[in-house]
Amino acid sequence: MAAVRTDRLTRRFNGTAAVDGLSLAVAPGELFGLIGPDGAGKTTTLRMLTAIMDPDEGDAWVLGRHTVREAEAVKADIGYMSQRFGLYPDLTVMENLDFYADIYQVPARERRKRVERLLAFSNLAPFRRRLAGNLSGGMKQKLGLACALVHTPRVLFLDEPTNGVDPVSRRDFWRILYQLLQEGVTIFVTTAYLDEADRCHRVGLLHQGRLVACDTPARLRTLMPGALLEIRTRQARSAARVLREQMPQERIGLFGDRVHLVTAEPAVAGPAARAALAAAGIELLDLRPVEPSLEDIFIAVIGHDAQG
Repeated sequence: MAAVRTDRLTRRFNGTAAVDGLSLAVAPGELFGLIGPDGAGKTTTLRMLTAIMDPDEGDAWVLGRHTVREAEAVKADIGYMSQRFGLYPDLTVMENLDFYADIYQVPARERRKRVERLLAFSNLAPFRRRLAGNLSGGMKQKLGLACALVHTPRVLFLDEPTNGVDPVSRRDFWRILYQLLQEGVTIFVTTAYLDEADRCHRVGLLHQGRLVACDTPARLRTLMPGALLEIRTRQARSAARVLREQMPQERIGLFGDRVHLVTAEPAVAGPAARAALAAAGIELLDLRPVEPSLEDIFIAVIGHDAQG
């Protein structure tokens, strides 16, 4: 039995489909990532899976329970951390944990041991008396996760949990998630950080409410047509503009300080790119073939260039 399953799940707002015919299955103990830009439908999907919102069409099941007909049973066995998780800034770390333990009716005889374990698990034990409002962004996220785990859920839903968190805290957060996986927890996470998708067992690419691809990160990379050349210059934006003008038959994407060129003929496109940049007076620092990132794959699958 799948831990999470959807069948043509659909939700509309003002006639526009935020989630459009979503069908997928997540295995028990799997770390599944739903990836997509803002507005792709990730949050709406999670709200339906956690029985907060009913679909307009289709069905969803969590641990074999229907999210509409058995909504309260679903909520008892899941943890959900929304983008704006409801921490209380005027309560301490410990008081927040106790509050959520009360909500989930965690028995008193189990509570202290469970809370102490979560404090150690999240490295929050030294800050148990600190007001939640005085925690750093990364520590707030870890406290939110601890509160979502206080009733020992079997499936954990996380909506962009590391959004706006510094890189060190992001790494720590994912370390905690891997520990949960070792304990058999199924994790369904949404993120706009495509580099985080590599940490997932499988990834679903969501675009305008539709699932456009779903597989392991390694297999998704095989969807990239042609070869990928990475170009480094000190004028990446200008370089991308020149290459789009001079090589309109190729797919050109701007990725921070680097330009990605997707081509079916790298032996031809490489020298052509060098010549075009030289003619424009742009110094080339490096040009080499690289493995495509999941961001490259996403752009290739939806058929849009990453315009700078």
